This record gives sequence, structure tokens and C-alpha cells, in this order.
Amino acid sequence: MSKGLLFFLCSCIILALSIINLSIGPIVNKKLGENDSTTLGSNWGTLNCEYYKDQYEDKKGQLSGKKIKYVDGWLKDECIKKKGMYNMEYTSFIFDVSIGFACGLLGLLHLLKEKKDIIPITGLIGFISGIVGFVLSFVYVVFNGIVYTTYYDRDNALFKKDSEGAFAVLNGDKYECFYHDEPENIHSIRAKYSDLRKKQYNYDKDLIASYNSKDVQFCKFSPEKCLGGKEIPSSSITPNSLPDPESQTGGTISPPTDYKCKYLYDRNSPVDTISNKDLSDRFLTVLILSLIVSLANIGLAVLGILLFKNPGDFVLINFETVQEKI
Repeated sequence: MSKGLLFFLCSCIILALSIINLSIGPIVNKKLGENDSTTLGSNWGTLNCEYYKDQYEDKKGQLSGKKIKYVDGWLKDECIKKKGMYNMEYTSFIFDVSIGFACGLLGLLHLLKEKKDIIPITGLIGFISGIVGFVLSFVYVVFNGIVYTTYYDRDNALFKKDSEGAFAVLNGDKYECFYHDEPENIHSIRAKYSDLRKKQYNYDKDLIASYNSKDVQFCKFSPEKCLGGKEIPSSSITPNSLPDPESQTGGTISPPTDYKCKYLYDRNSPVDTISNKDLSDRFLTVLILSLIVSLANIGLAVLGILLFKNPGDFVLINFETVQEKI
């Protein structure tokens, strides 16, 4: 396959995948970073990261290392990463669409034996565009990957739990938390964007039905109990009493005297939509496609410099010969 045809194909890949990214990107399509209910849940493009940097510097000497790391330090880093992702999503997608279209059009003209005298210029344009496109796309991949795996939606923050809705299991005389990191890390118990694809954070008929059972109702608690340590003494957990639906005086149903919860379940009811999966899938899809675009940009740059040095390598398509063979 000729270098000219490869140049054209790389341009088409960049154009096609960037158009797809524009159609599903979580920020470009207003699925993320546009709310105003919380400080870090507001428009990511206008976040005031300088404020968080100043807060971090002011409190450096007042708080212990762990507290400053997971409070002010976390807010500072989260602001920088989210704002960076916001800006780079718009910049990289639009730039890649532009260079994909421009280089693809020039490549097609040359393949059709048009404008042969500017093939070196086309190669130079491809080289420069490929380098810039690679840098922008790769930086976006880095920001996307960090936000996707590290942070969570502050406007719709969910606790981490397993597929049954549990966050801790009884082991002897204590409960062991599934998602504990260290007491100061208040973020360890929150479901990250990458977790939101799992069924426990979306509509699941079986999970909703299981939450109606008494074993779950008796054992619903806040996962924040795990912030005190990975292990929770079983003596500190008292099973819940439930309202008696048949009582006319507000009576309750109490668990058996010796009843112990085998699992501790998230007290929040299961989600009844699939919006979390949609958001997480968008994150992951544009992450993968942007990585492919980055590689295609490298190909465009390499082929561009080769064509700049040797314009004759473009190998134009001779349609008359093709027609004769047909």
C-alpha cells in the first residue's frame, strides 16, 4: 500500500473517530460539568482553581499531612483535572476533526492526480498537524483517564457497594468493609465514574426486589461507618426495626433478639435509571477512541514527513488503468 494512501486513511480515521467523539463526549454533549448545585459540580470550564490552590497553601501548616491531602489537596487536584479535561475535550475533538478533514481532502485530491505540485506542502501540513494532534489527544486521554478512575460526580455522589448492595460483611465479631482505604480518605467509599457502569448503580430489577426483604431492611446503614476504620465491631451494629404495615398505631417489626446482620447494606435505595451507565460508557468510549486517534496522528506525522521528503512516494491512482482492467 502506498504512503499516499496510508496518509489518506490515517486522515479518514482521525476524522471519523473525532466526529464520533463529538457526538458522544460527556462534556461536549452536556452530560457532565454543566450543573451549578455544588462548587466542584458547577461548570468545569469556569472552575476557579486558583482559589483551591490558595486554600491549600494557606492550610498547609495548619492541618496534618493526611487531612490536607484528602481535603484541600484533593479539591485542588480535582479542580485542575476536571477543568483540564473540560478544556481538552473541546480543543482536541475540534482540532482533530479539522485536521482530519483538511488532510483527508488534500490526500484525496493528490490520489485523483490533482495539485501534484503541492504534495510536499501537504506532507508538511500532515507532519505538523499530526504532532499537534497527538499532543492534544494524548493530553486529553491522560485527563480523561485520571478523572474517570479517581473522581466522582459530586452532584450525584453514590456510595460504593457490591452487586447485592452490601458494603461490609460479618467476620467473627466484626464487620469488614469492602472499600476502606484509610480513615482520612473520605473519597474511598464513593463510586467513581469508572464504577458507574456496574449494575448496582443502575436499574436492576433483582436488586430492587432484594431490598424489600427483611434481611436487607434490618441491615441498612450508611457506608460512612467505614470511615472510622476497615473493621467495625459487631457490638456497635444494632439491626433496624421496621414500620409494621399492618399496625394502626405506628407499631414496628423488630428483628429476633439474637439476630445479627450477615452483611451491611447501603441505606440508600437502588437506582431506577440507566443514566449512570450511559455516563460511564461515554467516558470509556471517548477514552478508547481518543487513544486510537492519538496513534493515527502519529501515523499522519510520520507519513507526512516522508511525503515531504519524497513526494513521488504518494503514488497517484490511475483511474484509466483501473477502468481498462475492469
